[in-house]
Amino acid sequence: MFKKLLSLFQDKNTPKQHKKSGKSQNVKSMSTKPRPKIESTRIGELGEHKINIQLDQLPKECKSLSDLMLPNPKSRTGYSQVDHLVISPYCLFVIETKNYNGEIKGGRSDQQWTVNNRFKMYNPLRQNYGHIKAIEGLIKDVPSLRSISMVTFTMRCRFSIDPELRKIQSDELIVYDVELSEFISRKLLRLKTENSEPLFSKEQIESIYDQLSQANIEDPKVRNIHIEKINSNKKSI
Repeated sequence: MFKKLLSLFQDKNTPKQHKKSGKSQNVKSMSTKPRPKIESTRIGELGEHKINIQLDQLPKECKSLSDLMLPNPKSRTGYSQVDHLVISPYCLFVIETKNYNGEIKGGRSDQQWTVNNRFKMYNPLRQNYGHIKAIEGLIKDVPSLRSISMVTFTMRCRFSIDPELRKIQSDELIVYDVELSEFISRKLLRLKTENSEPLFSKEQIESIYDQLSQANIEDPKVRNIHIEKINSNKKSI
């Protein structure tokens, strides 16, 4: 009788032990799986989100536009894609954003900059200069313009660049994305002390905003062709 009860007890518990053993093996195998990589599009979205937070902190008299694709006959693709634009009473801030990781090395007049002394990229200040000229060519009924070129990098980078590009008196600035609003605010304070009157009236700010909004090309097909041409140009460098 005792042996029968013992055999029943063992039979009842044996499957549970196997099941438990199998479960522990599954947990172990799950823990060894590599973590999924974050897609580049997702990284780009996070970067844009950080920039938008910075733009929301700007003074109320400023207006901003993002992801503008504007006609530019001097560009290889026929267009310029402007990441962000801030229209302030004293100037235009034309902003190019970069999502690199590592040491950024380059000078104001260099054709190419490097990332970690390995990868090359076209001088972002020269790239942004083309954007500025495209913007200025589209703005009418405004007698004079002043544009500040700004290039932002993530905090995953470190700069080995011309020190002047980090000084607020420069009209070409290299900044981290998290300090964008700080640099714009500091630049505006400096321009206010240098100029007795604003460069743009409230009506002119609205006019610039409307002109560039209307010139913005939103057709997905045209945008895709523009991106494809840029990528093919990069491969040929």
